[in-house]
Amino acid sequence: MRRLAFVVNPIAGMGGRVGLKGTDGKVEEARRRGAKRRAPDRAAEMLRELADIGGEFSLLSYGEPMGAALAREAGFEPTVVGEPAATETTAGDTRDAVRAFLEHDPDLVLFVGGDGTAADVAETLAAEGSDCPILGVPAGVKVYSSVFSVTPDAAAHIAVSFDSTERAEVNDIDEDEYREGEVHTELVALATVPVAPQRQGSKQLSSGTVEGLAEGFADEVEAGVTYVLGPGGTLGTIKQTLGFEGTALGVDVYRDGEVLVTDGAESDILAAFGDRNVVVVSPIGGQGFVFGRGNQQLSPEVIRNAEIEIVASRRKLDGIGALRVDTGDPNLDDALRGWQRVRVGRFESRLMEIV
Repeated sequence: MRRLAFVVNPIAGMGGRVGLKGTDGKVEEARRRGAKRRAPDRAAEMLRELADIGGEFSLLSYGEPMGAALAREAGFEPTVVGEPAATETTAGDTRDAVRAFLEHDPDLVLFVGGDGTAADVAETLAAEGSDCPILGVPAGVKVYSSVFSVTPDAAAHIAVSFDSTERAEVNDIDEDEYREGEVHTELVALATVPVAPQRQGSKQLSSGTVEGLAEGFADEVEAGVTYVLGPGGTLGTIKQTLGFEGTALGVDVYRDGEVLVTDGAESDILAAFGDRNVVVVSPIGGQGFVFGRGNQQLSPEVIRNAEIEIVASRRKLDGIGALRVDTGDPNLDDALRGWQRVRVGRFESRLMEIV
């Protein structure tokens, strides 16, 4: 019988929708801005799918608020291997949980969080001399590592069905630099992971000019339309072409030559909406995500009330193969899937499938 270990970083992803681009050292600020916990919802989604799949496996978990109650709510009777030191959990609690799991010889460690949580899990296993496979359920703002499933549902299917493993990168970035617009990924660990097509790739930074693309976009900007411009280098070039610097890793709102919102949170974006709204995004290189990675400010409510335009260089698309979405709303994800036209030049576009 397969033994699955399950742990949640309950504060992971809290900063995303309120524009903090991460939660490291910013939990109180996120709460002040009205942030809600995202990781427990992502964990519950994975557990419900795991329960629906069924099969022969047992579940190890850690005490509240790191997973045990969520497992019980999903219908499981987990073996609880320990408790966090306090209600306000830390990275040390995640590491303690992993060490406790190892005493029960798990076949897979399922963790819910972002790159920081991935690093805690992978580094602890390495320190203990274990090559136990790990798999992340994406819940953080930064999800640059290739140890994550593409969605919570996918994690459940991988967990019960994988039959081989490989080595994958755990990457992390400095969140303070990230908030200032600088992205410097650092390889912090290598981890054993299940081989599965529903596992995301490692974040790659694309190069190449997008000036023609940006100029073509600017030429077609319409009066009275509210443009919600997402993060990334391609969108940064578009913002510059429209005449403003913009926020490299945040979301800006533009209409009729005026910047209405700079580095906006979900609430700021919705407040700036007009009669017609267009969300403009570019997929993450190497992964293909257009929603759900680094742009959680573009929430399901934002997306449902706007048209979607995707822009990308040809080189970036060549390295992706397909586009992906992980909005946190499975019904919206289903509605977004299908063929989508992507602007790749001043006049050119390419059809890409959101899978």
